[in-house]
Amino acid sequence: MKRFHVHVAVPDLAASIRFYSTLFGAEPSVVKDDYAKWMLDDPRVNFAISNRGASVGLNHLGFQVDSDDELEALHSQLEAADRGVFAERNASCCYAKSDKYWIKDPAGIAWESFHTLGSIPLFGSSAGHDAPVTAPVAQATPAASGCGCGPATTAVRADLPKPKAACCS
Repeated sequence: MKRFHVHVAVPDLAASIRFYSTLFGAEPSVVKDDYAKWMLDDPRVNFAISNRGASVGLNHLGFQVDSDDELEALHSQLEAADRGVFAERNASCCYAKSDKYWIKDPAGIAWESFHTLGSIPLFGSSAGHDAPVTAPVAQATPAASGCGCGPATTAVRADLPKPKAACCS
């Protein structure tokens, strides 16, 4: 089953946690010094916020799935969009380890499709990433935040504009 994912960069994490907890009628399931996440069932959404230096506002959208089979089915749909899909295996980001696919929509908004494999104690690390499986690609260096997620920290097709850093599941 799919879960819609939204990640918003915020200027004041504490104020945003208070606001979204009130809006959702629930406390976050994960709270860190720089990150919070709500796993809501009504509506079924993984809503995350962070204040790790990204521009304030929408960071990225996506779909979280429960299995590798669902992730591969989404990957097939993304490939059909013919916009360049970027793969990350064992990505360490936002206190989780995940397999992911990234794509940009025609307006340049990053979309993440991912299957969470487990939790990790750090916001992110570029260690443990396999090389992206799409071509042609040019390898980019991880973002200064140390978070290894998002299309800007994995691979960028040479014929596409470089996307904004996007992070986290």
